[in-house]
Amino acid sequence: MRVILIGSGVVGGSFTKLLSLRTHDLVREFGIRPRLVALVDKYGAAVNPEGLDPERMLAMLKKKGSVCYDPKFGKPDLNGIDVIEENDAEVVVEATPTNVVNGEPGMSHIKVALKERKHVVTSNKGPLALALPALMELAQYNGVYLRFSGTVGGGTPILDFAKRSLLGDQIISVQGILNGTTNYILTRMADAGIPFDEALEEAQKAGYAEADPSMDIDGYDAAAKIVIIANWILKRRVTLKDVDRRGIREIPLEEVKAAVSNGKRIKLVASADGQMQVALMSIPVDHPLCVSGVLNAVTFTSKYAGEETIVGRGAGGMETASALLRDLIEIKNQLSRAST
Repeated sequence: MRVILIGSGVVGGSFTKLLSLRTHDLVREFGIRPRLVALVDKYGAAVNPEGLDPERMLAMLKKKGSVCYDPKFGKPDLNGIDVIEENDAEVVVEATPTNVVNGEPGMSHIKVALKERKHVVTSNKGPLALALPALMELAQYNGVYLRFSGTVGGGTPILDFAKRSLLGDQIISVQGILNGTTNYILTRMADAGIPFDEALEEAQKAGYAEADPSMDIDGYDAAAKIVIIANWILKRRVTLKDVDRRGIREIPLEEVKAAVSNGKRIKLVASADGQMQVALMSIPVDHPLCVSGVLNAVTFTSKYAGEETIVGRGAGGMETASALLRDLIEIKNQLSRAST
């Protein structure tokens, strides 16, 4: 299976490393041999139809900051669109940073790949939050797969759990702690009694929050994820504009302490039930969603099984890369079943 990888940041780099580490396992266990034929970063690309050596690409990224400087395979003049249109591959893995304003550049990468009849695996929430119904229609029209399990929960298989483990039931609503950064901040405010600004600074020093934490603390990340869940699991045609969103930026320490004194914790909860929302809620400490630190937790309420909750780490380079690889294996299995 020939793969084009777009993005060489934490997730893209981790995916490249995972391909190197698991090459033999993938062949033996799943009968799949992913061949990285192109890798694109923000400065250019490296292309080899016979397959790039993942370790060589990682070394080039570390040494030069871009694979385009590879003396044999580097292409400084190529961008993601060029690579998708000009190179043969079965799958495009899109791992550029999330942009919830217009979804770019991931939106264009995904659209062009689908139009070129290439399957797409992505960890990029932006395009999906803004246009998932349209992108799914485009994939179906062109007879290819669009998969994105790494966009929600990182390596924790939240989407797969609902899609497969609850198969045969009818999921009615979803509630969840979908952002580890905000959960860490709220946990520190509750446990250490420190104000928001101090807890945010701790999160940034620990690497949980970006220098610009707006995506997390203003609720955009959680909103994007609940949109993806609502589309994929609840079959709702919704986008980011349909979510009533609130973040944690203005939360006073007194409100957090008041909840603690009543045996509860303030959490940022994303919900898809009667309405789509991201809101602060006071939750009893023994509630399944009352998880600490950077953990994520999602409760699916179904018609027959009732409530089922899945808990796990919601982020991390290797965790998300493992979800990309999981989607790649699923596409291979789907293609194998279709050919028999």
